[in-house]
Amino acid sequence: MGMEIKFDFLGTTSTILDLIKTGVEVSQSLSHEAQKNYRISKILKKLNLAPIETADNVEIVYTYALVKYGVFKPKPILELLRKPEIKDYFWGAYKNNTPLVFLQEVKNFISQDTELTKKLYKCIGDLSIELELFGEAFIYYAKRVTSEQNRFTLEDGSYPDWDLDNIPREFRALINEKTRLFCGREFIFKAFEDDFLKKYDKGYFVLVADAGMGKSTVASKYVSEKKSVCYFNRFTDKNKTSEKFLQSLREQLRKRYLLTDFDDSNLYNLLQEVSDKLPEGDKLVIVVDALDEVDHNGNGNLLDLPQTLPKGVYFFMTRRPYDPDEKYLKTSTETFNYEIDISSRSEEVKLKEYNQDDIRKYVRHFINLDESELKKWITELPNEKNDNTKLQQEVVTINEWLKKQDNSITEIELENILVKKSENNFMYLRYVLPSIAIGKYNDLCLEGLPDGLQDYYVTHWKRMQMDQDNNDTNVKILFILVVIGESVSSEFIGDILDMDIFEVENILIKWVEYIVPKKVEQDEEEKTYYTIYHRSFLDFLKKRPKLDAKKNKRRFKEVNKQIFYYLNR
Repeated sequence: MGMEIKFDFLGTTSTILDLIKTGVEVSQSLSHEAQKNYRISKILKKLNLAPIETADNVEIVYTYALVKYGVFKPKPILELLRKPEIKDYFWGAYKNNTPLVFLQEVKNFISQDTELTKKLYKCIGDLSIELELFGEAFIYYAKRVTSEQNRFTLEDGSYPDWDLDNIPREFRALINEKTRLFCGREFIFKAFEDDFLKKYDKGYFVLVADAGMGKSTVASKYVSEKKSVCYFNRFTDKNKTSEKFLQSLREQLRKRYLLTDFDDSNLYNLLQEVSDKLPEGDKLVIVVDALDEVDHNGNGNLLDLPQTLPKGVYFFMTRRPYDPDEKYLKTSTETFNYEIDISSRSEEVKLKEYNQDDIRKYVRHFINLDESELKKWITELPNEKNDNTKLQQEVVTINEWLKKQDNSITEIELENILVKKSENNFMYLRYVLPSIAIGKYNDLCLEGLPDGLQDYYVTHWKRMQMDQDNNDTNVKILFILVVIGESVSSEFIGDILDMDIFEVENILIKWVEYIVPKKVEQDEEEKTYYTIYHRSFLDFLKKRPKLDAKKNKRRFKEVNKQIFYYLNR
């Protein structure tokens, strides 16, 4: 490493705080970012620190990072970061690539000082975001160290992945979307906390519900609130395997619990290692959504879940109703398996009442939204973003909508009708409610709203004009989407049907409410892939006589031949 450079860390960082506080004169005509860079450069110059090359010294790099991060930041967070204890916590976490451990150590540190805690949370929003930004600033300068033996890289030569959000990036957008207008479901969380966690020292908790009843939303809410280890099986993912699940859990648990030599551990050994590290009374909760989407072969447990769990380890899982012969979740006598079934199959009267109460809360929430809140809600719905014509329309409040109906009807009556027609399915409401707000159903009497999810999909079918004759091309395009069942590019469809991509996309864009487009960079060009927006709608389409390959052999003979050729060439 060579001779260690002597550096007055406390004295220099104290000067930094003074320089940031007094500021540096800078032209106001510059952008915010340009002003920040100018001030960073001037402060480094005053400290006699080179702006380009960085010395191979932890305290010096830390000082650089404090300058880069600190410009425009409030004093309390800078005072915190310059404390020697925080610096030591940071360096320990940096070397071990454990940013979440650093976050916890900082929280423990400030919890001992009530006054410091008040000052911090008064001037910053989210501590984890600030510590992540500081870490990124540190890595920025660590990469400028020019010594041959760079102490700032990990053993493999890389730099730490300084991500302080313990929810994996691949699930964050889903969780944010699912929890945006969350309400109700207290009875599920109460069952999990009071009837399961408090009574058993380990086990599996399984929420069973029909498609569209909000399973993913419940899972997302719990993860969002508790910051739990999580895994979401998505219908559109091609690789929904136990290997991918285990890989994700390994990485999440490594970051949280400082695991070492875990790359070859099976799931049980991995969980046992965490269990051994848990303080007395602590619990590890792992949320797994949509077990029914898992690719499964053989008779073992889904995702290779252990039949016996270590002490203090719990799974909160969701799935659709299943054939008892295909449960694929065997447990030992000492590992409790708690199941709450809120599906239409359930005969629990109390659960049905709870479901209906939550549906009513959701409807009432919609009814009480004013015009600005309605606009915000609709523009934030994922599928609505893909249809600019809708966003240009004026929304109407429920009172305005009611006045346009032929028959006078009160808000309470509308609430009762929507609750009844939803059949306890949030997916139905998720599409019907915004459609009311944008006037899509103004040409229908209220009784014309589809009865439940299946009837709603019949309306989809009609609105896609699939019930009309002389639409052979449209039928074949939809047939391809249904047969493949996963993401399909417009290029693929065009090749199968010998059509131009432009022609294919012109048809698909008309189905934007039901077909989700996603642009992907592939072979240095942008391609658009399409999927059916929800598994239950795909299931519905598979049962349509018009899309049945056996009943339409002549129509789909050539299409099937081309699909087979395309996939096997």
